[in-house]
Amino acid sequence: MRVAGTGYTGEDGIEIAAPNEVAEELLRALVGAGITPAGLGARDTLRLEAALPLYGHELTLNSTTLEAKLGWVLGWQKPTFRGRAAVERERERGPRRHLTGVLAEGRQPLRDGALVRVEGRDVGVLSSGNFSPVLERGIGLGLLDENLEVGSPLELELRGRDVKASVAALPFVRKVK
Repeated sequence: MRVAGTGYTGEDGIEIAAPNEVAEELLRALVGAGITPAGLGARDTLRLEAALPLYGHELTLNSTTLEAKLGWVLGWQKPTFRGRAAVERERERGPRRHLTGVLAEGRQPLRDGALVRVEGRDVGVLSSGNFSPVLERGIGLGLLDENLEVGSPLELELRGRDVKASVAALPFVRKVK
């Protein structure tokens, strides 16, 4: 069995990977001890509500650390690191795309791959999307070509339908301590 507190969701808690043979017994013991389990769907929703970038979505071979608003993870205090010159050039000119929060007007779950438009112009694609149980609305993240202000109106093309949305402040949900 593996137990890890990775912080993947932005919440306190741990992830447990157990063999199938003991998983049911383990789950019963945890619930019996008053622990509330959450599955993979909750994990992804929590990650998205916290606006944490995910490799394969916001972080890809075609995106940069600065586009994903992760410049803080770079070792700027180090005299050198692989790719430093390229990242410094990007930092000086500004990223080409900007990680942007998107909030649907309604309950429609947003999905990765949805085309994002501003006044009819294509400005990017959602990299992640889901329904937020906390906000009771669809939410998404996208790397957009324009650095838009919070509240700016957006149109999404989602599975052949037009969905009205706006730019949201990130994170979507702030953790209360």
